[in-house]
Amino acid sequence: MVSAISIEDLHVSYFGNEAVKGISLSVEPGNLVGIIGPNGAGKSTFLKAMLNLIPRDKGEVKIYGNTIKQVRKKIAYVPQRNAIDWDFPITVLEAVLIGTYPNLGLFKRPRKKEKEWALKCLEKVGMEEYSTRQIGELSGGQQQRVFLARALAQKAELFFLDEPFVGVDVASEETIVNILKEIRNEGKTVVVVHHDLSKANNYFDELILLNKELISYGKVDEVFKPEVMAKAYKGQFAFMNEIGVTV
Repeated sequence: MVSAISIEDLHVSYFGNEAVKGISLSVEPGNLVGIIGPNGAGKSTFLKAMLNLIPRDKGEVKIYGNTIKQVRKKIAYVPQRNAIDWDFPITVLEAVLIGTYPNLGLFKRPRKKEKEWALKCLEKVGMEEYSTRQIGELSGGQQQRVFLARALAQKAELFFLDEPFVGVDVASEETIVNILKEIRNEGKTVVVVHHDLSKANNYFDELILLNKELISYGKVDEVFKPEVMAKAYKGQFAFMNEIGVTV
């Protein structure tokens, strides 16, 4: 089986300082994977470098054995909420319709079929009644659900989400997690930058633990061990009671 994601010796730096150092790993299809690590560990940088959204110093990333450019239509990306202009004059439905563009022909615009599909995606995330609202009028959780609907509208095979649970309400977080698990159950691959370690056990199949370099990658119960987590957090804070360790 060809890996969904294959990364070889990935390096990224900012102004001469290495943010990501020599990461190599492979993710098999049909997994829900969390990227975790302390603040400043390079989690979002790693995600963006995988997707060619920022320059790499060196390293190779393959998606199902192909370059990002060759399979970009199969990839959906949900950025951090603070990276989006919420004042942009666009409705919820229009925002989701953008997800249909990669599968349209050149210069074609969404028609009835695409609008019906976008509304189905909004219904899936519980946001169909807000379709005519301007996106800036929504709460943080509602905004995140809309951008997940946009990703669903793309009919992608791989989903990358950067801190999707920051600033969202409990109900929205639960909705998003359930949908991500449904996507995983369909055999698709989901990669999520995540900061709330107390929920990592319940949310993910596998964890990528970073602190600029790869500390550990594997099943949650293999990575989520005191002796492994301590290598990444290095005494930065009193660790969670759930895994019974102070680092």
